[in-house]
Amino acid sequence: MELQEILYSQGFGTRRVCAGLIQQGKVQVYADNSAVEPVPVADAATEFVADGLRFRVMGVDWAYHEKAYVLLHKPAGTECSQKPSAWPSIYTLLPAPLRSRPQKGAVQGVQAVGRLDQDTTGMLLLTDDGTFIHRMNSPKRHVPKVYEVTLKHAVEPALVQRLLSGVVLDDDPQPVRAAACEALDAQRIALTLTEGKYHQVKRMVAAAGNRVEALHRSQIGSMQLPPDLAPGQWRWLSPTELQAVQTAVPA
Repeated sequence: MELQEILYSQGFGTRRVCAGLIQQGKVQVYADNSAVEPVPVADAATEFVADGLRFRVMGVDWAYHEKAYVLLHKPAGTECSQKPSAWPSIYTLLPAPLRSRPQKGAVQGVQAVGRLDQDTTGMLLLTDDGTFIHRMNSPKRHVPKVYEVTLKHAVEPALVQRLLSGVVLDDDPQPVRAAACEALDAQRIALTLTEGKYHQVKRMVAAAGNRVEALHRSQIGSMQLPPDLAPGQWRWLSPTELQAVQTAVPA
Protein backbone atom coordinates (compact mmCIF):
# COMPACT_ATOMS: atom_id res chain seq x y z
CA MET A 1 0.00 0.00 0.00
CA GLU A 2 1.29 3.49 -0.81
CA LEU A 3 2.41 5.50 2.20
CA GLN A 4 -0.02 8.34 1.45
CA GLU A 5 -2.86 5.79 1.34
CA ILE A 6 -1.76 4.36 4.69
CA LEU A 7 -1.78 7.79 6.31
CA TYR A 8 -5.16 8.56 4.77
CA SER A 9 -6.63 5.33 6.16
CA GLN A 10 -5.36 6.26 9.63
CA GLY A 11 -7.04 9.67 9.68
CA PHE A 12 -4.21 12.06 8.88
CA GLY A 13 -6.23 14.00 6.31
CA THR A 14 -7.12 13.77 2.65
CA ARG A 15 -4.78 11.94 0.30
CA ARG A 16 -3.44 15.30 -0.88
CA VAL A 17 -2.77 16.42 2.70
CA CYS A 18 -1.06 13.12 3.47
CA ALA A 19 1.11 13.41 0.35
CA GLY A 20 2.05 16.92 1.44
CA LEU A 21 3.10 15.74 4.90
CA ILE A 22 5.37 13.16 3.31
CA GLN A 23 6.87 15.55 0.76
CA GLN A 24 7.53 18.12 3.48
CA GLY A 25 9.61 15.60 5.45
CA LYS A 26 7.12 15.29 8.31
CA VAL A 27 6.75 11.51 8.03
CA GLN A 28 9.31 8.84 8.93
CA VAL A 29 8.87 5.07 8.84
CA TYR A 30 10.41 2.38 11.02
CA ALA A 31 12.28 -0.15 8.90
CA ASP A 32 11.12 -3.06 11.11
CA ASN A 33 9.94 -3.84 14.63
CA SER A 34 13.50 -3.81 15.98
CA ALA A 35 14.33 -0.35 14.61
CA VAL A 36 15.00 2.26 17.29
CA GLU A 37 14.60 5.30 15.05
CA PRO A 38 12.51 5.77 11.89
CA VAL A 39 13.94 6.84 8.55
CA PRO A 40 12.48 9.66 6.42
CA VAL A 41 10.48 8.87 3.29
CA ALA A 42 10.15 11.57 0.63
CA ASP A 43 8.01 9.79 -1.98
CA ALA A 44 4.31 9.59 -1.10
CA ALA A 45 3.86 6.65 -3.47
CA THR A 46 6.44 4.45 -1.69
CA GLU A 47 4.93 1.03 -1.06
CA PHE A 48 4.84 -0.59 2.37
CA VAL A 49 3.17 -3.59 3.95
CA ALA A 50 0.58 -1.89 6.13
CA ASP A 51 0.10 -4.62 8.75
CA GLY A 52 2.54 -4.07 11.59
CA LEU A 53 3.91 -0.84 10.13
CA ARG A 54 5.12 1.81 12.57
CA PHE A 55 5.68 5.40 11.55
CA ARG A 56 6.19 8.88 12.94
CA VAL A 57 4.08 11.85 11.87
CA MET A 58 5.13 15.33 13.00
CA GLY A 59 7.12 13.86 15.87
CA VAL A 60 4.46 11.45 17.16
CA ASP A 61 4.78 7.67 16.80
CA TRP A 62 1.88 5.66 15.42
CA ALA A 63 1.18 2.07 14.43
CA TYR A 64 -1.08 0.97 11.59
CA HIS A 65 -4.48 -0.38 12.68
CA GLU A 66 -6.87 -1.68 10.04
CA LYS A 67 -9.68 -1.00 12.52
CA ALA A 68 -9.44 1.21 15.58
CA TYR A 69 -10.42 -0.25 18.96
CA VAL A 70 -9.85 2.30 21.70
CA LEU A 71 -10.34 2.31 25.46
CA LEU A 72 -11.11 5.63 27.18
CA HIS A 73 -11.41 6.31 30.89
CA LYS A 74 -14.32 8.73 30.73
CA PRO A 75 -14.13 11.53 33.28
CA ALA A 76 -17.14 13.20 34.87
CA GLY A 77 -18.49 16.31 33.22
CA THR A 78 -18.19 15.07 29.63
CA GLU A 79 -20.78 14.06 27.04
CA CYS A 80 -20.62 11.04 24.72
CA SER A 81 -21.63 13.18 21.76
CA GLN A 82 -19.79 14.87 18.93
CA LYS A 83 -22.23 17.77 19.28
CA PRO A 84 -22.52 18.22 23.07
CA SER A 85 -25.25 20.42 24.50
CA ALA A 86 -23.79 21.53 27.82
CA TRP A 87 -20.54 19.71 28.61
CA PRO A 88 -17.28 19.08 26.74
CA SER A 89 -17.31 16.15 24.31
CA ILE A 90 -15.35 13.00 25.08
CA TYR A 91 -14.03 13.22 21.51
CA THR A 92 -11.91 16.25 22.48
CA LEU A 93 -9.89 13.83 24.64
CA LEU A 94 -8.79 11.89 21.54
CA PRO A 95 -6.08 12.85 19.03
CA ALA A 96 -7.22 14.27 15.71
CA PRO A 97 -6.41 11.16 13.59
CA LEU A 98 -8.81 9.02 15.64
CA ARG A 99 -11.54 11.60 15.10
CA SER A 100 -10.84 11.73 11.35
CA ARG A 101 -10.50 8.10 10.31
CA PRO A 102 -12.42 7.64 7.02
CA GLN A 103 -15.28 5.20 6.76
CA LYS A 104 -16.84 4.30 3.39
CA GLY A 105 -15.53 7.46 1.79
CA ALA A 106 -16.65 9.80 4.57
CA VAL A 107 -14.79 11.22 7.56
CA GLN A 108 -16.55 9.80 10.58
CA GLY A 109 -13.80 8.80 13.00
CA VAL A 110 -14.26 6.44 15.92
CA GLN A 111 -17.66 6.22 17.57
CA ALA A 112 -18.54 5.43 21.18
CA VAL A 113 -19.85 1.90 21.77
CA GLY A 114 -22.89 2.94 23.77
CA ARG A 115 -23.00 6.02 25.98
CA LEU A 116 -22.45 7.06 29.57
CA ASP A 117 -24.22 9.98 31.22
CA GLN A 118 -22.25 13.20 31.63
CA ASP A 119 -21.75 12.55 35.37
CA THR A 120 -20.85 8.86 34.94
CA THR A 121 -17.19 7.87 34.86
CA GLY A 122 -15.30 4.80 33.77
CA MET A 123 -14.79 2.39 30.92
CA LEU A 124 -15.83 3.46 27.43
CA LEU A 125 -14.97 1.75 24.15
CA LEU A 126 -14.67 3.57 20.83
CA THR A 127 -14.17 2.09 17.36
CA ASP A 128 -14.69 2.60 13.64
CA ASP A 129 -15.87 -1.01 13.28
CA GLY A 130 -19.61 -0.76 12.69
CA THR A 131 -20.15 -4.50 13.03
CA PHE A 132 -18.45 -4.49 16.43
CA ILE A 133 -20.62 -1.57 17.60
CA HIS A 134 -23.78 -3.36 16.49
CA ARG A 135 -22.82 -6.60 18.22
CA MET A 136 -21.86 -4.90 21.47
CA ASN A 137 -24.98 -2.71 21.56
CA SER A 138 -27.49 -5.32 20.48
CA PRO A 139 -29.97 -6.14 23.29
CA LYS A 140 -29.91 -9.74 22.09
CA ARG A 141 -26.23 -10.15 22.95
CA HIS A 142 -26.55 -9.48 26.70
CA VAL A 143 -23.03 -8.10 27.11
CA PRO A 144 -22.35 -7.85 30.87
CA LYS A 145 -21.28 -4.46 32.19
CA VAL A 146 -20.28 -3.86 35.81
CA TYR A 147 -21.02 -0.58 37.57
CA GLU A 148 -19.75 0.60 40.93
CA VAL A 149 -22.64 2.54 42.42
CA THR A 150 -22.37 4.97 45.33
CA LEU A 151 -25.73 5.30 47.06
CA LYS A 152 -27.29 8.12 49.07
CA HIS A 153 -28.52 5.74 51.76
CA ALA A 154 -26.83 2.74 53.32
CA VAL A 155 -26.86 -0.59 51.48
CA GLU A 156 -29.55 -2.87 52.85
CA PRO A 157 -29.87 -6.59 52.04
CA ALA A 158 -33.41 -5.91 50.84
CA LEU A 159 -32.09 -3.46 48.23
CA VAL A 160 -29.70 -6.05 46.81
CA GLN A 161 -32.46 -8.64 46.73
CA ARG A 162 -34.88 -6.30 44.95
CA LEU A 163 -32.32 -5.52 42.27
CA LEU A 164 -31.65 -9.23 41.75
CA SER A 165 -35.34 -10.18 41.78
CA GLY A 166 -36.35 -7.39 39.43
CA VAL A 167 -37.85 -3.91 39.61
CA VAL A 168 -40.47 -2.37 37.35
CA LEU A 169 -39.49 0.80 35.48
CA ASP A 170 -42.07 3.32 34.39
CA ASP A 171 -41.74 2.56 30.66
CA ASP A 172 -41.60 -1.25 30.85
CA PRO A 173 -44.18 -3.50 32.51
CA GLN A 174 -41.69 -6.37 32.62
CA PRO A 175 -39.38 -6.47 35.66
CA VAL A 176 -35.75 -5.55 34.96
CA ARG A 177 -33.22 -7.66 36.84
CA ALA A 178 -29.56 -7.25 37.63
CA ALA A 179 -27.39 -10.14 36.48
CA ALA A 180 -25.41 -9.75 39.72
CA CYS A 181 -25.35 -7.39 42.68
CA GLU A 182 -23.21 -7.26 45.79
CA ALA A 183 -22.33 -4.76 48.51
CA LEU A 184 -18.84 -3.29 48.26
CA ASP A 185 -19.09 -1.32 51.51
CA ALA A 186 -21.71 0.47 53.58
CA GLN A 187 -22.82 2.74 50.73
CA ARG A 188 -21.57 1.13 47.51
CA ILE A 189 -22.69 -1.80 45.40
CA ALA A 190 -21.31 -3.55 42.33
CA LEU A 191 -24.16 -3.95 39.85
CA THR A 192 -23.91 -6.11 36.72
CA LEU A 193 -26.34 -5.44 33.88
CA THR A 194 -26.79 -7.11 30.52
CA GLU A 195 -29.18 -4.51 29.06
CA GLY A 196 -28.73 -0.87 28.13
CA LYS A 197 -31.91 1.01 28.92
CA TYR A 198 -31.98 4.79 29.33
CA HIS A 199 -30.56 5.82 32.76
CA GLN A 200 -31.01 2.19 33.74
CA VAL A 201 -28.84 2.06 36.86
CA LYS A 202 -30.29 5.25 38.33
CA ARG A 203 -33.86 4.19 37.60
CA MET A 204 -33.39 0.67 38.96
CA VAL A 205 -31.84 1.94 42.17
CA ALA A 206 -34.64 4.51 42.56
CA ALA A 207 -37.27 1.80 42.01
CA ALA A 208 -35.55 -0.28 44.70
CA GLY A 209 -35.84 2.58 47.21
CA ASN A 210 -32.46 4.33 47.11
CA ARG A 211 -30.66 6.98 45.07
CA VAL A 212 -27.46 7.02 42.99
CA GLU A 213 -24.93 9.61 44.13
CA ALA A 214 -22.05 8.51 41.87
CA LEU A 215 -21.71 5.97 39.07
CA HIS A 216 -18.58 4.35 37.62
CA ARG A 217 -18.38 1.61 34.96
CA SER A 218 -15.50 -0.70 35.83
CA GLN A 219 -15.90 -3.66 33.46
CA ILE A 220 -17.24 -4.71 30.05
CA GLY A 221 -17.32 -8.40 29.23
CA SER A 222 -14.45 -9.95 31.15
CA MET A 223 -12.20 -6.90 30.76
CA GLN A 224 -11.75 -4.52 33.68
CA LEU A 225 -10.78 -0.87 33.43
CA PRO A 226 -6.98 -0.85 33.93
CA PRO A 227 -6.03 0.87 37.21
CA ASP A 228 -3.17 2.74 35.52
CA LEU A 229 -5.46 4.47 33.00
CA ALA A 230 -6.33 7.83 34.57
CA PRO A 231 -9.57 9.73 33.90
CA GLY A 232 -9.34 11.43 30.52
CA GLN A 233 -6.66 9.06 29.21
CA TRP A 234 -7.07 6.67 26.27
CA ARG A 235 -5.13 3.84 24.67
CA TRP A 236 -5.43 1.18 22.00
CA LEU A 237 -6.97 -2.12 23.01
CA SER A 238 -4.54 -5.00 22.75
CA PRO A 239 -5.69 -8.17 20.94
CA THR A 240 -5.99 -9.91 24.33
CA GLU A 241 -8.12 -7.09 25.72
CA LEU A 242 -10.31 -7.05 22.63
CA GLN A 243 -10.88 -10.77 23.09
CA ALA A 244 -11.75 -10.21 26.78
CA VAL A 245 -14.35 -7.62 25.81
CA GLN A 246 -15.89 -10.02 23.31
CA THR A 247 -15.83 -13.21 25.39
CA ALA A 248 -19.40 -12.84 26.54
CA VAL A 249 -20.74 -11.78 23.15
CA PRO A 250 -22.23 -14.63 21.06
CA ALA A 251 -21.41 -14.60 17.37
